[in-house]
Amino acid sequence: MSTTTSAAPPATGARPEHPPRSGGARSGSLAWLTLPAVVVFVAFAIIPLLGVFYLSFQNWNGIGAITPAGLSNWTAMLVDPALYSALWKTFVVMGLSWAVQTPLSILLGVFIAGSQRYRAVYSVFFFIPLLLSSAAISIAFKALLDPNFGLGAGLGVPWLAQNWLGEPALAMGVVIFIVSWQFIPFHSLIYQGGIRQIPVSLYEAAEIDGAGRVRQFFSLTLPQLKYTIITSSTLMIVGSLVFFDLIFVLTAGGPADATRVLALDMYLRGFRGHMMGPASVVAVILVLLGLVLALALQRIGGRDPSASQLEGA
Repeated sequence: MSTTTSAAPPATGARPEHPPRSGGARSGSLAWLTLPAVVVFVAFAIIPLLGVFYLSFQNWNGIGAITPAGLSNWTAMLVDPALYSALWKTFVVMGLSWAVQTPLSILLGVFIAGSQRYRAVYSVFFFIPLLLSSAAISIAFKALLDPNFGLGAGLGVPWLAQNWLGEPALAMGVVIFIVSWQFIPFHSLIYQGGIRQIPVSLYEAAEIDGAGRVRQFFSLTLPQLKYTIITSSTLMIVGSLVFFDLIFVLTAGGPADATRVLALDMYLRGFRGHMMGPASVVAVILVLLGLVLALALQRIGGRDPSASQLEGA
């Protein structure tokens, strides 16, 4: 007797697929991780900035009662020649320090980006000025530049025994020199990282084409460092707006207000002159100036900050 077995029907239904998880849901679930940073930013940046903006419309000596002043602080400051003098000196420090720091930082960044062993040791010692306090650096240079008891008098070199901090032009030059001396190591480190990101194949191709070191530097290295230069310049220029401790200890804004930049002017108005309203106006101007300069530099750099390391690859 034959038995017929019915074959099981083939499975026609495919395994049910789970809908793909959306990236938005995942990023939304991790958004709470940014909460501590947001809280710190709001507490130490946004709220103080709003307080300064509020004080710019008030009269306050730092101790007594705060009374409304309307637009009188702004109108008085916008016609004050001392404000524009401090603004001009700020731009002088900004422009000259950028002109000194940028080429030297690029050259030193190229130098310490090499693979030689002694360059690594050199870069460690070269980074030391950035680790020092600006106030300590100012005190040291102020003692070294003293015309009576400083380095020039000790070595018997008349050229070094000048009154470096007593002449307006010399004092400004000393400020720019010390600022550059302290911060060139930081920007050299930035350029060193940018240079090491440039593909070695580009230099090999340039050597095959017969390009020398100088031609490679101007035709290959500098174009590849475009966005690194923008980043370094942004830090350099915006950072120069808040130079205070170094100039305050070194010259206190003198001689004859020759080094009285905006940050120092804000301090002298607020804590020496007990005029917190006008000082707050200067603070708001500093913030707006920094935002404008940072946005302008980023606009110059373009929209794709990662393209500089890919150009020509």
